[in-house]
Amino acid sequence: MNAKQVEQAEPMEDRNALLEKTLIEEYLREKGYSHEDLKKLPAEVVEKLMKEASQYASLKLEEVASRAHFIKELHDDSSPLNQ
Repeated sequence: MNAKQVEQAEPMEDRNALLEKTLIEEYLREKGYSHEDLKKLPAEVVEKLMKEASQYASLKLEEVASRAHFIKELHDDSSPLNQ
């Protein structure tokens, strides 16, 4: 692949981006805020909320990944009942 092909290639979409965004919105809602509300708050409050929301989303994404890995291991390790 040359440089022109790379430039013309479709950007790859992060599989978890939508889930992360949803989790951040969920965190903000639980705290009584929306993205629109953030525009009205002082910058330091917004920064603190977004750091907390980002940490929350990261932990939840890691939880989802761990569960998916665990389920995959269960399926991979299961042997057929009929032998």
